[in-house]
Amino acid sequence: MNVVALIHHERGVYGVSFPDFPGCTTVADNLDRAVSKAAEVLAFHAEGLAEDGALPSPRSLSELEDDADFREDASGALLVLVPYDPPTRAVRINITVDESLLARIDRAAEAAGETRSGYLAKAALARMGSVLEPMPTGGQLAEQVHHYASREVTSQRVSKPRKGVEASTKKSRA
Repeated sequence: MNVVALIHHERGVYGVSFPDFPGCTTVADNLDRAVSKAAEVLAFHAEGLAEDGALPSPRSLSELEDDADFREDASGALLVLVPYDPPTRAVRINITVDESLLARIDRAAEAAGETRSGYLAKAALARMGSVLEPMPTGGQLAEQVHHYASREVTSQRVSKPRKGVEASTKKSRA
């Protein structure tokens, strides 16, 4: 799901707000960082709202277009769609990890004053945050899809073969 955000640029600062999440705002010194921070602040804000009660239902662009207040707020703003996954209930999972790794995870979680589950969840969020890029807009999406598709093929071509494959290749050439 995506949520509409408004980005206003003034005196070198990009301010982000969400029409359907009053009070949820952030600022950045460039547009790309503003979009990236928007996703982070929206997730954080939604978690706080969920703890306090019901979450607002994000409106579609068509619904927002019919809202006179939105049209006024959106004047001069850049509209972006920010990825949004509403908070849900915790789910029990079963995973398999090396025993020594599990011991290290438990020690690190204890040192951080966290549970194993909380520690692993934060580590996963941190890892996902480090690989997420700002959402492309317009024609950029097709360009990025093509770029990533060709990059994946290229990386497969230049990757080193496994030792068994390399050995069998050398033998067949001899």
